[in-house]
Amino acid sequence: MADEVVDETKSGGFFSNLLSELIGSPLNLLLLAICLFLLYKIIGGRRDTTPSAPKPQIPRLKKKDFTLEQLKEYDGRGQEGRILIAVNFKVFDVTRGKRFYGPDGAYGVFAGRDASRGLGTFSLNEEALKDEYDDLSDLNLEQMERVKEWEMQFTEKYDYVGRLLKPGETPREYSDTEDEHSEDKSTEEKKKD
Repeated sequence: MADEVVDETKSGGFFSNLLSELIGSPLNLLLLAICLFLLYKIIGGRRDTTPSAPKPQIPRLKKKDFTLEQLKEYDGRGQEGRILIAVNFKVFDVTRGKRFYGPDGAYGVFAGRDASRGLGTFSLNEEALKDEYDDLSDLNLEQMERVKEWEMQFTEKYDYVGRLLKPGETPREYSDTEDEHSEDKSTEEKKKD
């Protein structure tokens, strides 16, 4: 009798038994469909992605100080597509974050502008940004803390390219070898004297 059972399984063959097991249960059919779909996505996804030519890197901007008018030129709409943003009187090159700070980005309103007030007040409205120099003196302590937190984040993530100048302030000359905090150090040394 045991020989008959063995003969029946052998007569159907391995593949026919596997097929009958898969078709026999709706759960097995669903799992098979999912496996086939995932396999298609993995194999098909590799085949479809062809390596595209890398976008040319924009050369690093030489450090210099900016007036508000000069800063407006770097709103991502120029030929290079460079985007600069000022935060707490420091100017950062945020071109790497174009999808956030570019013309169509969520923070695009800050491109080529002093974003300090908007970041400090959590406002993306055009009205929160001033077209004249903003000394931020009317921001409360909590808002200034937010501005400083944003400044730290920008310092860690983006290139510092200079300072935002007050009207009538003389731009500073930077050497090619200066690090990003040399301006802060020289200001501290002046305060000690």
